[in-house]
Amino acid sequence: MAVEFIPAKQADLPAIVAIYNQNIASKSVTADLQPVSVSQRQEWFNGHNEKRPLWIIEVNDQLAGWLSLESFYGRAAYHATVEISIYLDRKFQHQGLGTKALAYAAAQTKRLGINTILAYIFSANKASQALFKAAGYQVYGHLPKVADMDGRLIDLDILGKKFG
Repeated sequence: MAVEFIPAKQADLPAIVAIYNQNIASKSVTADLQPVSVSQRQEWFNGHNEKRPLWIIEVNDQLAGWLSLESFYGRAAYHATVEISIYLDRKFQHQGLGTKALAYAAAQTKRLGINTILAYIFSANKASQALFKAAGYQVYGHLPKVADMDGRLIDLDILGKKFG
């Protein structure tokens, strides 16, 4: 399987949004409750740059998902800390792409001046919890019952890993 991480272009945004929207219905991956539009995600897309990249993940020349590193908290003292997001198209899940995406992000930390990566993962999302913990991420924080997923209150964990 040939896996590539390619800087996202504007033309990729509709596919990025479609993959994100696939994950909303499960109510275990993201705190959005309704599908989002391309226009709603435009500002988020524009917020990515050379130091806070967004990559598409291609497998054998097919768009399989995306990987994002975003600034954490927006204050200057956190310049070396980022939040990671990985979303995979359903038909590419459970094929080791999450592991490859975490390894790729880790390999970029020095070049990007990153020393900490954080992930916000629902406690009930056992697959993502296992993925990140297998890659050496630790629970940095636990926020009990902070997400109201249509009447079901669920916990959020902040996982983190130091680099460099």
